[in-house]
Amino acid sequence: MEDPVKAPSLSKAGEAAAGLKVAANGTHVNGETSRWTPSSWTTKPIKQDVIYEDRAAVSKALAKLERCPPIVTPTEICKLKERLRDVALGKAFLLQGGDCAELFDYCNSDMIESKIKLLLQMSLVLIYGAGKPVVRIARMAGQFAKPRSSPTEQYNGRTITAFRGDNINGYDPEERAPDPSRLVSAYFHSAATSNYIRASLSSGIADLHSPLDWELGHVKEEGIKAKYETIVNSITESLRFMKTVGADSAASSLETVELYTSHEGLLLEYEQSLTRNLKSPPSPHQPQGLTNGTHPSPPEEAKQYYNTSAHFLWIGDRTRQPHGAHIEYFRGIANPIGLKIGPSMPASEIVPLLDILNPTYEIGKITLITRYGASAISALLPAHISAIQASLHNGTVIWQCDPMHGNTRSTPTGVKTRHFESILSEVSDAMRIHKEMGSYLGGVHLELTGEAVTECVGGSEGLGEEDLEGGGYKSFCDPRLNEKQALELAFLVAGGFRRG
Repeated sequence: MEDPVKAPSLSKAGEAAAGLKVAANGTHVNGETSRWTPSSWTTKPIKQDVIYEDRAAVSKALAKLERCPPIVTPTEICKLKERLRDVALGKAFLLQGGDCAELFDYCNSDMIESKIKLLLQMSLVLIYGAGKPVVRIARMAGQFAKPRSSPTEQYNGRTITAFRGDNINGYDPEERAPDPSRLVSAYFHSAATSNYIRASLSSGIADLHSPLDWELGHVKEEGIKAKYETIVNSITESLRFMKTVGADSAASSLETVELYTSHEGLLLEYEQSLTRNLKSPPSPHQPQGLTNGTHPSPPEEAKQYYNTSAHFLWIGDRTRQPHGAHIEYFRGIANPIGLKIGPSMPASEIVPLLDILNPTYEIGKITLITRYGASAISALLPAHISAIQASLHNGTVIWQCDPMHGNTRSTPTGVKTRHFESILSEVSDAMRIHKEMGSYLGGVHLELTGEAVTECVGGSEGLGEEDLEGGGYKSFCDPRLNEKQALELAFLVAGGFRRG
């Protein structure tokens, strides 16, 4: 008897992606196209690609993903777009943070809650310092894959595939073969994390009526500790005053917060499978075609393609080739997107990229995430700012400082770390340069964890490189700020805003 349950079929777009993923040499299909589709990226050259051995397994995984419900909705995405519009206009500040690369094991209540609480505390400090609302975006619920400088590494005298993230292969040297079933696992871990974030927020985890832990015992320098205590006292006194006069009981914003999810859009076969043509909710700020009218605003009830795997996605510094697959994919989705800008980005290349990614000059659509390194930012950032200021994109972008990736160093024993002072220096210089040039630093992008790890050195805890060997180094990828270092950085950034 024929089995009545048929395996899900893969769409034509999915077949194009599946075919590319098992190409013998990983090359792209030759061809040019001006009409965007969720799979038009398959006609472009691609960097940081993953090649699987079994096409049937790839097709099965992508077919499953195509049938899964969205993790996020257009209404949520468009609400974030409204918030980011305020950031681009200088009316709000963007805090984005989370793990360098999530592991599936991080999908547990304690680790999710610790990051939510840390981002909340940091945002309160930044609200105090900037005097503006803070938009919170977590590097959570999908930040599994990581680009690597080399596809292979040496292990016990043999060459093995590098660990690319839990959604590609395993950290165990015997599990390094790319496994397409991990794409499906990534979806369910992302969905579970997103579900718990929503449940935690609706259940009062961010309720400011509850006392917050502002423990500052780790701060050793008395002058710095006194400044921190001044900020903490001001925040707690403000909350106490609102409670006394009854303002807190009428303010639902004190009981919960908005927290959006994000990840690097690296695996395009995964992103394509969760890209859906959905009705756009009404918005008071539809994008306008400001130049030649070739990109008119979509009607209020029009459908658009949304990536429903996360609210916000970004393009990495290694995959932003103007005619490459990632730029081709990202140019067609309605989500707000980030673009990493590093030392290798010529100033002359930024505006052409924005012309592709944001031809309607939508305010807040693009976040430029700068990652130069403390020693290079003063030489590189001014030219990039000038390029934007001289273009039609001036006033539409968000400038965000990523002080992590350009400041990674290795100790003499080969342990990767970052110095807190270098991280702070890059943020401080970014604030100064933007102010001097009449621009606005709209946010920070941090790799952090709510756990008591020891991966970055420096800060008021006085951590040194010798402390990296003490068992507190937990990252499988890049070093993260621990909860004390992250909160300390927020205090110092807030102080910079106050002085400004």
